[in-house]
Amino acid sequence: MTDPEPRNRAESADAARRGGPETPKWAVSALRAEAIEVLSRAGVPSAEVDAELLIGYVLGMSRGQVQAKALTGAEVAGEQEAAIRALVERRAAREPLQHITGRAAFRSLELAVGPGVFVPRPETEFVAQIAIDALAAVPAAEPIAVDLGTGSGALALALASEVANSRVFAVENSPEAFVWTQRNVAESRLDNVRAVFVDLVDALHELDGSVDVVVSNPPYIPAGAVPRDPEVRLFDPEAALYGGEDGLDVVRQVSRTALRLLHPGGALVMEHGELQGAEIRNLLTADGWRAAATSRDLLGRDRATTAVRP
Repeated sequence: MTDPEPRNRAESADAARRGGPETPKWAVSALRAEAIEVLSRAGVPSAEVDAELLIGYVLGMSRGQVQAKALTGAEVAGEQEAAIRALVERRAAREPLQHITGRAAFRSLELAVGPGVFVPRPETEFVAQIAIDALAAVPAAEPIAVDLGTGSGALALALASEVANSRVFAVENSPEAFVWTQRNVAESRLDNVRAVFVDLVDALHELDGSVDVVVSNPPYIPAGAVPRDPEVRLFDPEAALYGGEDGLDVVRQVSRTALRLLHPGGALVMEHGELQGAEIRNLLTADGWRAAATSRDLLGRDRATTAVRP
């Protein structure tokens, strides 16, 4: 029988020249297709987008780059394949994409998010635009804005970054959420925004009568109305979702605090549910606000109500 040792030595030397045993490769196109199928079966509404974002997160690529890699037959190593599959399984369990990646896009910002803080939604970008326009129209050299219930800091940081001459206060009363507020304010490196931990009712008495714009995305879901989406129902903090029996408990607090903070002619901008516009207009008018009006988002749904401090 032939001694196998010389052959084994030759194979070992050849493997060494090639950098060791060949690592298994997986086609990006196949991983993408599998991820889309898994997420679709799990009922994830944005299966294709989420699949590409998760693959891109592991590979350090944008969605466009992932699409290009899939089209050109590119492959990834086995450890990357395993990481992608693990993240897809987490998303299939309806863990929010933003919790998995630890980041959430909001206008021009990328915010750190995770357990304990409400994940900012695309529809809130519409609310931010209304507040930005109101703040930018203020003739003062340094207009002042307050975001009541800032959470991740999304609205406050959008105002501070897009109205550079402004001074913005990001107010939060949840210790769990305020960790994320502070982190995002620090990461922004903006010197015109300050995070403030205080109850909304007692916020910023030193600014009474001097604020130009108050913006808020308060909890507005009625206590008995359970959100349909598992990502919201299971992962967003209850304090950021539910506003009492009629959903308007915190809205009432925001109205009273904003009346105290704003100067006459100052503007309130508040997000709410698509069926709450009329009720919130009536509430604000009863509190003494002028010109309460509701704006619809890009999908034609009531999304924000504005009012003017008398």
